Amino acid sequence: MSPEQVNHLLSNTSTTLWSWLFPITYLLHIAEEYGEGYSAYLLGLRGVQLSPTRFLVVQTIGLALMMVGIVLARRLQFPNLLSVILGAMVLVNGLTHTILSLAHREYVPGLITSILLWIPLGIATLVGFRHTTRKASYWLCVALGVAINGIIELVASKAGQIF
Repeated sequence: MSPEQVNHLLSNTSTTLWSWLFPITYLLHIAEEYGEGYSAYLLGLRGVQLSPTRFLVVQTIGLALMMVGIVLARRLQFPNLLSVILGAMVLVNGLTHTILSLAHREYVPGLITSILLWIPLGIATLVGFRHTTRKASYWLCVALGVAINGIIELVASKAGQIF
């Protein structure tokens, strides 16, 4: 193998390994939210009735979509773009938990994994992948990640009615 081929292989391998940090940290985030009563928190904050079982169903769907996306991104050769999208998603989610905790002066379920995992992972991903794509593509992926997070918030606020 030439040095360029080795670098390409290492780059693809490290990008793939990095991508799997998202579902792993997502599982930890779900566990914190579930264990700390995110369903009860949603009911108190937004009046959303989402049972713990429905919460797990919604989160399982999200986890499955994330993992399918990672596999497809690798096969269709856009893992860097998906990493930027996921990085923006987890960063915004982590900041949302943090801002809500500060605004309400109380612990919001998911805060610990947000501060310790998702905000650093989001920042590291956005900084680390900044130069792996064209500038326009990068910012489009950041915007997609933010928009997807907004859609997830909408689904979460309506999940008690949907599921």
